[in-house]
Amino acid sequence: MTTTAIFEKLWKEYIQRTPSAEKIKELFTHKGNQVFNDHVAFRTFDDQRVDIEVLATPFIEAGYVECGTYTFEAKKLYAKHYEHVTDKNAPRVFISQLKTKEFSYELQAAVKKMIDRIPVDALIPSALVFKGRLWEQPSFEVYKKLQAESEYAAWLYVNGFCSNHFTVDVNKLETFDSLQEVNEFIKENGFKMNASGGEIKGTPEELLEQSSVLADRIPVKFKEVTKEITSCYYEFAFRHPMQNGTLYSGFIAGSADKIFESTDMKLQEA
Repeated sequence: MTTTAIFEKLWKEYIQRTPSAEKIKELFTHKGNQVFNDHVAFRTFDDQRVDIEVLATPFIEAGYVECGTYTFEAKKLYAKHYEHVTDKNAPRVFISQLKTKEFSYELQAAVKKMIDRIPVDALIPSALVFKGRLWEQPSFEVYKKLQAESEYAAWLYVNGFCSNHFTVDVNKLETFDSLQEVNEFIKENGFKMNASGGEIKGTPEELLEQSSVLADRIPVKFKEVTKEITSCYYEFAFRHPMQNGTLYSGFIAGSADKIFESTDMKLQEA
């Protein structure tokens, strides 16, 4: 599958879960901007059947290479980011995984049970990022237990393998000069920003500034009840030039740590 085809398919699936992203993109377009993706992110577990290397398969096949690794101590996550070898306009890809061995036996057992129940013929590396939830209908009781230990694990239990967020490349917007301007525009149009760690995460000195809206909420039919649970969100990134004049291309773990919280149900209820 070509790079363009991959991201078109991902976007189509993503806006089903994240209707706010399509609305925000249209707002930028109506203001005279062409919207480019800075990066697309995915979440997974550290089980070798579905880990980072597995989810990265379609991107590697399309010409991507690994460009950075990141550790998130508090949330117990490990991540890698990938960039296309020749197409500098192709979005970066950011994939994180939960370090399950650092959690309780109960969480580890719940994750293993999930993955054990994925049909073998569904574990196709080149297609896993498009598959969504591959295990049985979730239990609200299990969801709450996972949430008590890891919001990330609870989110994955409900949403499965999909684009956790797309990201607007603010540098390429024609009618905005800063991330602050973008944030004000988003708020003026009725969207709520993720304010954890401040609305803007990162600084010009760190060479990357990021912000995001809070995740959409979608009704999820649990075994016991139907509840609105966070799905995915839209992010905005502004990159600053390094000493050699080229824009910084990596990620800042401290900032990404706060961006992760866009799907946190506690922020939704604040």
